[in-house]
Amino acid sequence: MHGERVLLIVGGGIAAYKACELVRLIRKAGGSVTCVLTEGGAHFVTPMTLAALSENQVHTTLWDLKDEAEMGHIQLSRQADLVVVCPATADLLARMAAGGADDLATTLLLATDKPVLAAPAMNVRMWRHAATVRNIARLRADGVTILEPDEGEMSCGEFGPGRLPEPARILAAVEEALAPADLRLAGRHAIVTAGPVALPPPTGVARVDVEPALEMQAAVRAALPADVAVMAAAVSDWRVGEKAPSKLKKTADAPRNLSLVENPDILADLTASPHRPLLVVGFAAETERVIENAAAKRARKGCDTIVANDVSRDVFSGDHNQVHLVTGDGIESWERLTKVQVAEQLADRIAEALNGTA
Repeated sequence: MHGERVLLIVGGGIAAYKACELVRLIRKAGGSVTCVLTEGGAHFVTPMTLAALSENQVHTTLWDLKDEAEMGHIQLSRQADLVVVCPATADLLARMAAGGADDLATTLLLATDKPVLAAPAMNVRMWRHAATVRNIARLRADGVTILEPDEGEMSCGEFGPGRLPEPARILAAVEEALAPADLRLAGRHAIVTAGPVALPPPTGVARVDVEPALEMQAAVRAALPADVAVMAAAVSDWRVGEKAPSKLKKTADAPRNLSLVENPDILADLTASPHRPLLVVGFAAETERVIENAAAKRARKGCDTIVANDVSRDVFSGDHNQVHLVTGDGIESWERLTKVQVAEQLADRIAEALNGTA
């Protein structure tokens, strides 16, 4: 981020304390934050805490004479680049869906002309209740981005979806929402393979769900022709040769032998296709001799670029990564970045390559 302004509405729930960490992360990433604290939120965190972390005035009421003499709620709603509701309680989501405007938070949400991102947090039964499901559907139809809550143990002792997403995940969503549209890739057809995720696809992306490697290979072939293919999925090298019709029971004999069959090489299949995309980007997850192995993979697979990373570190469980771009022109090692920043820089390089400016 480069000075983008976030208006953070802190709802009234036990997860409100995580909003403090979100303020810190947004500022660390280069953004500025102005906080609106609801009456319920003030039972969990104080205006002083949010003011100290954001270094901005915290707004708590619609009836502030000084602010409202200048229509402060209108100014607040328009000055931000993004409005974030965290935590978005069941009550706050219901009032947002109904178009209520009975306090500062809901009035701002009704008056804003900026994108709105909500991070829900509530009991699992409240999240699954038909009324909440309707409210979420209404808000998404109205253009509000709703993050899926995390699943786990609740403060009430129950287990399931409804936990507030971790601040790092909310930050990634904030950065995605604030990322400028790259018109250099407008009109281009891109194929992206990825592993299973619980997130909804971004706007404008058609997702094809597959399971075995053979299905992914067929889906990639069906998506051709394309301008670029980004082959990020880590596909298993092998699959079981024979699928048992029922559970294999333990016996007194030696363990059964499983016959394995090699899975198709989807990346090599793509680069050998008569409909090969103009640009093919592969990935190499290595634990040793990262650059050497990645360079060999690029030559073997016939792709234009390999994005190599050392997965012996906290790559899969962390929010940061350090990658090396292996191309025909040599090796380019990037500094350690957030995964969102890596994706943004990679998109920049793809646009440059396709437009002949690399």
